[in-house]
Amino acid sequence: MRNVISLNQFNHFRLVLEDSSSDQPLTKRHRKLLLNSSFTMSSASSGTDEDRHLQQLTRTQEFRRHLLADVCAKYQPGIIQRRVSQQQVSRVYVEDRSRLLYCEVPKAGCSNWKRVLMVLGAHYSNHLRRLESYDHASIAERLRSYTKVLFIREPFERLVSAFRDKFESPNSYYHPVFGRPIISRYRTNATRTALRTGTGVTFREFIQYLLDVRRPVGMDIHWEPVSQLCNPCLLRYNFIGKFESLEDEANFLLQSIGAPRNLTFPDFKDRNPREERTSSSITQKYFDQLNATERQKAFDFYYMDYLMFNYQKPFTDLH
Repeated sequence: MRNVISLNQFNHFRLVLEDSSSDQPLTKRHRKLLLNSSFTMSSASSGTDEDRHLQQLTRTQEFRRHLLADVCAKYQPGIIQRRVSQQQVSRVYVEDRSRLLYCEVPKAGCSNWKRVLMVLGAHYSNHLRRLESYDHASIAERLRSYTKVLFIREPFERLVSAFRDKFESPNSYYHPVFGRPIISRYRTNATRTALRTGTGVTFREFIQYLLDVRRPVGMDIHWEPVSQLCNPCLLRYNFIGKFESLEDEANFLLQSIGAPRNLTFPDFKDRNPREERTSSSITQKYFDQLNATERQKAFDFYYMDYLMFNYQKPFTDLH
């Protein structure tokens, strides 16, 4: 774990969090920095390497929030004035002791985040409360005063990770509930065994299901776009972390909220621990199974996630 944040650094980051509801548009300079996806500090900056690293993490958060506000202002103007429903916060977990709200994004470190929340709140019953379980006044107060946290992942990589987990490994829920209708609808001359068990769904069949406006079975949180799952334009998260730098950014957040010094973000891999984590190269192999039209439609499906969170187009033939 890195050195504990100094009081001045903590106060600065706290002020940044509190000011995160700002709707100020991005300047041209901001856009250039965002497109580079890396925010390096000037060599003239004072302080230690640790100080510069913390400043860089803080600045990264500022840019991510500004980008999100900019995209939301363009594509969902006026949404911030709407009343938040219980359904719209159904994926948000509450940790009252640390005044944290965390939106669960499957395949982006959510299991380990829930472990951290239980430690922060001293939960020994393996139970966390969701924001939707509160009345409207309590929901509004927590949204106003708590630190709202969101961790996301490169959309195609998250999708492939979900497919590998749910369809390429034994699963007593996803094979019968999703696999059977997918095979029945999209596979010509499916065997009786496949129709009965729902095992062996191919990635192309899975993509056909995902892109079908008349899906034979509904959407699932493991591949639902974050732009819909966590309602970022409505909730305006204070902290937007990325799976690609999960431990560094999670520990930065924990330090910033004054979590116990010995609490660091875990690196457990819950399901299929012997399997290699889904990477960009593995994701490439799965999408190579699709034609250009299917890749484009999949990109369109996750377009808002790519736009809101500054992920680059994963393939050169996309537009």
